[in-house]
Amino acid sequence: MSDHTGDENCLAWAARDPSGILSPYKFSRRELEADDVSLRITHCGVCYADVVWTKNRFGDSKYPLVPGHEIVGTVKEVGSNVHRFKVGDHVGVGTYVNSCRECDYCNDGLEVHCEKGPVFTFNGIDVDGSTTKGGYSSHIVAHERYCYKIPDNYPLASAAPLLCAGITVYNPMMHHKMNQPGKSLGVIGLGGLGHMAVKFGKAFGLHVTVFSTSASKQEEALSVLRADKFVISSDKQQMEACAKSLDFIIDTASGDHAFDPYMALLKTMGILVLVGFPSEVKLHPASLNLGNLSSYLERIVFVSHIKLRIEILHLLSVCCLAGSKTVSGSVTGGTKATQEMLDFCAANKIYPEIEVIPIEYINEALERLVKKDVKYRFVINIEDSLK
Repeated sequence: MSDHTGDENCLAWAARDPSGILSPYKFSRRELEADDVSLRITHCGVCYADVVWTKNRFGDSKYPLVPGHEIVGTVKEVGSNVHRFKVGDHVGVGTYVNSCRECDYCNDGLEVHCEKGPVFTFNGIDVDGSTTKGGYSSHIVAHERYCYKIPDNYPLASAAPLLCAGITVYNPMMHHKMNQPGKSLGVIGLGGLGHMAVKFGKAFGLHVTVFSTSASKQEEALSVLRADKFVISSDKQQMEACAKSLDFIIDTASGDHAFDPYMALLKTMGILVLVGFPSEVKLHPASLNLGNLSSYLERIVFVSHIKLRIEILHLLSVCCLAGSKTVSGSVTGGTKATQEMLDFCAANKIYPEIEVIPIEYINEALERLVKKDVKYRFVINIEDSLK
């Protein structure tokens, strides 16, 4: 079905080709169904995934592509069967907007692991056959199941990054019981995801060590984010001094990088979770980089190349056998955990560090994001700049 049916009722910014350059665009959102919520978008966070798909890094981008999956706003209309939300409510939409709703994962509130695959908020296929388009737009229509209540006392601009950056680190932290006071946590990378991992770690009562290649981030990591320790990961002596000192590590660094040097920092039975986004998918063993395992761990069941599967499993076993250590991958979270995380942040006054920008600045913002020149999440002020 065409993405342009009837009047073009939605204003947006879209990429037209792999250059990734965004410019104004108009299209038609699908009609409101009985179980849907129509949301007037006020803010949208800027995620590294927006770079990946606008530039077609995975080779599956459908243009024109409207990115954005950290969406918040106010309800402007609800379908006849919707009872959880009413007009005027503060609501968020995250990384996916549909799933089969029938498999065991969906039944357990783990829709991101839907056996038939979730429908992603942008660059997916919607229920009407159109290509889903994200939050760099004036409004969105989504099934109420995939909408989240933003607590009334929580600022909408601050809520936006929680819908991806926040849940991406919160979900594996809860799954691996990283909420035990007194335990030690290492956080690799101090960007949008990393700074949220630090904030959650401190809220859980953990001893938090930040690992970064940028010495310039030390003061802010310690004084603003209240990390307990800062380590320059390229400094061999500093790294060796941390040997066998950590119960948990969350690797939030995007792009290709090795994670094996950090395995030596884990205690016996320690856990390392990879959540950073790889720069591209590499499907040949000769080009396999350990840093890509965050993607491979989630997708290994889909890899048909048996030699590659063996290669991946061999690398994992070498890294993990000594000390009974665990390497895990994680991508975002289900609807149950996402709502829990939003409520936790409101109750504990946990707010992302954000830089609010107008939509007209988005191309510069994406360039700065690639250069890691943001503290720590860009949030687009949609309601005041997209008119």
